[in-house]
Amino acid sequence: MKVATSRLTQNVLEGPSAEGEPVLFVHGNVSSAAFWRDTLAAMPEGYRALAADLRGFGESDPAPVDATRGLRDFSDDLAELVEAMELGPVHLVGWSMGGGVVMQLLRDRPAMVRSLTLVNPVSPYGYSGTEGPDGLLTHADGTGAGAGAANPDFVARLAKGDTSDEAPTSPRTVFRTSYVAGPVADEDFYVASMLTTRVGEDNYPGDAVTSEAWPGVRPGARGVLNALAPTHFRLDDLHSVEPRPPILWIRGADDVIVSDASPFDLAQLGLLGVVPGSPGTPAQPMVTQTRAVLERYGDYREVVLAACGHSPHLERPEEFRRLLVEHLQSRR
Repeated sequence: MKVATSRLTQNVLEGPSAEGEPVLFVHGNVSSAAFWRDTLAAMPEGYRALAADLRGFGESDPAPVDATRGLRDFSDDLAELVEAMELGPVHLVGWSMGGGVVMQLLRDRPAMVRSLTLVNPVSPYGYSGTEGPDGLLTHADGTGAGAGAANPDFVARLAKGDTSDEAPTSPRTVFRTSYVAGPVADEDFYVASMLTTRVGEDNYPGDAVTSEAWPGVRPGARGVLNALAPTHFRLDDLHSVEPRPPILWIRGADDVIVSDASPFDLAQLGLLGVVPGSPGTPAQPMVTQTRAVLERYGDYREVVLAACGHSPHLERPEEFRRLLVEHLQSRR
């Protein structure tokens, strides 16, 4: 369905039931609500499962992303969607970047949230440019993070709709090697979802800005990767919200996108010698940072799935749904 709000028109997928407690699923970067298709279809009775395309992805409006607001363009869009559909308090499930979006929504509007489920979420201190469990900025301007860190060939292949596996930077190859730890069914379907990403300075990856410090890039003011930069997105005080609904954190043990030594982090690539000139900047400990924030928050549970990568809902769907439904039922 298409749902119009004062902010934009959003495309929303719905599970088989239009009744029950609302569960809103939020996708990650370079994907769309389609990644939740099978999860929506398999949700049990008593839950109204919904998944929205974020702005610039899927079939929602390609509205520009103001990166200076962090992920709030996305979370405010969802808040208006909840209000427009008169859903009342909702269970939120966020994957990857979507995990950051739902954490931001919880931070800003806790009364709107029944429960929170994080699936391999981005760190509460953004993506790249920080050190240590408390997200210390490596540079005050966020050098090391932002749109300039995107692989230009991957961006170009996204823009032209490349469905091949001819290069390591082909979206299909990235899906196989990074989104999942092993083969999954319907690969073509998920690659097609990745290719709905709107490419440009206002969306993915955003405006690239150079820096005199290593590795030579810093966050700009527009687009998705800049919105994820730690100078724009930072949740030091998640533990201060009231009420504090319970959080379930599910992650794959073999995730290479969100990890304590991610090869998508320029600092880690510098340590490996892939990006020359590193002064020894440590990699961002993304998982450790998330755990530190959730320990301050209090009411959370962490579940690590072995032999699983960045997408537990695709790689271990039955176990993922079992954990999710148990979590939702605990709020009844």
